[in-house]
Amino acid sequence: MVDWAVAAAKGAADGVVLVLPPGDSHIRSGDARGADSVVAGGSTRSASVRSGLCAVPQDATVIVVHDGARPLATTALFKSVVRAIEQGADAAVPALALTDTLKRVSGGAVVGAIERDEVVAVQTPQAFRADVLRRAHLSEEDATDDAGLAEALGVTVRIVPGDPRNLKVTTPADLELVQALAET
Repeated sequence: MVDWAVAAAKGAADGVVLVLPPGDSHIRSGDARGADSVVAGGSTRSASVRSGLCAVPQDATVIVVHDGARPLATTALFKSVVRAIEQGADAAVPALALTDTLKRVSGGAVVGAIERDEVVAVQTPQAFRADVLRRAHLSEEDATDDAGLAEALGVTVRIVPGDPRNLKVTTPADLELVQALAET
């Protein structure tokens, strides 16, 4: 999965930093798996991004953060979020409209509905002006994604069309589905 993600990123980036779990054999061996460099991540997602940021050249103007758990992200999707930054956005994320009905629950019971037109499902890759992402991580706060840290700065995060095939692998069933989609 990581190899697919790195290949897609390389098609849209001047350089790719691969962040792997501490102790991963690729870090010890120096095998960057197709990336330009490989570094050890931290104990949280945000700490891992901060580790990766340390390896990004200071003269970079756009930084894209992607999760290897989304192996089917395309080079076109990477280019889409980068293009939004090049066109003046401070941050850009791919997102999909939701089609399911959403309910708020408490104690196993429905307590209300959430209007679908007010929410989207956000994906990675997420792109940022380099100074915005670096500033967002100065807080050393944790977030479920980097856009959340940028939002905390008051930055407007632009939405670009997501890709329904850009699934996140979190369960064995997700992996089976991604493998099936990759074969098509």
